[in-house]
Amino acid sequence: MTEHAHGHDEGTAHAHSHSHAVSPDADRRWLRAALILLTAYMTVEVVIGFVAQSLALISDAAHMLTDAVSIVLALIAMRLAAKPARGGYTYGLKRAEILSAQANGLTLLLLSVWLGYESIVRLISPPAVTGGLVLVTALAGVVVNLICAWMLSKANRASLNVEGAYQHILTDLFGFIATAVSGLIVLTTGFARADAIASLVVVALMLKAGTGLVRESGRIFMEAAPAGIDPDALGDHLVAADEVVEVHDLHIWQITSGQSALSAHILVAPGGDCHKVRRSLQELLSAEYGITHATLQVDHVGEQGSADDVLRLTAGPAPAPLPAEHCEDTHGPVHRPGPHRH
Repeated sequence: MTEHAHGHDEGTAHAHSHSHAVSPDADRRWLRAALILLTAYMTVEVVIGFVAQSLALISDAAHMLTDAVSIVLALIAMRLAAKPARGGYTYGLKRAEILSAQANGLTLLLLSVWLGYESIVRLISPPAVTGGLVLVTALAGVVVNLICAWMLSKANRASLNVEGAYQHILTDLFGFIATAVSGLIVLTTGFARADAIASLVVVALMLKAGTGLVRESGRIFMEAAPAGIDPDALGDHLVAADEVVEVHDLHIWQITSGQSALSAHILVAPGGDCHKVRRSLQELLSAEYGITHATLQVDHVGEQGSADDVLRLTAGPAPAPLPAEHCEDTHGPVHRPGPHRH
């Protein structure tokens, strides 16, 4: 008996773990409000940065530009991701959000390289910087970024897409704080290199945030298991269930952030209840791992091959191995009761 049990079967409705307290429309409202505020202040800051000859202010303005772009990308990706699945896109366009998150990370990394170079040049040969103007502008920037960070915190940060925009703004907030400190130092001591040092602090923050976004979005594109889930431990957990003899072809991945999926081939002992095993395993996956989109192929041992391929259990901690032709192309480790290698 072969059964393909999808998440929409009885008792396994798609109550996806990526649902959240605010609606997508509310997410978009918060993102749009932050975008308007950022764009307005960025325009003012660029003008003041050139007047004050402050690379730290110009760096912050450039970072605010990436903030604005990241929010625009997030809004576009959210609209695409909301489109229903059709045609060749059987998951819909949900990974548009992950593309947006990866683009946000890459822009942070590329911009940090350019600003890092300019900071080193100014560290070697610092221009005159108007410290008072830098200080006032940076303090205003702190207030603007605090408001924007609060706005995005009201949206669904379980989405890597929204988290990417949030990380942009949070990094910019820390950058403005560093710039305000540099402006105060220039104003009180005349130490012009403080401006370039503050810019390097911003660069370090951008590198950290960009690396994290690229790494997390890359894991999803490479079909890696969700962070915090060990596939080997999960496979051992499944095979420990009553009447389960073997679990193989186990795959765990993320369709998009917060939406995990799993597929596996489950072999049940002769005479076992396939329907009961499938339901119990899907309940286990939902309750203990938050995986509600699971496709389990459940077979009695021997049904997938000839009559001679029936597994014969022997005394001892582990059953005898299945014939080699049982599954010609098994992907990943095979999980069986008792000690075994992964």
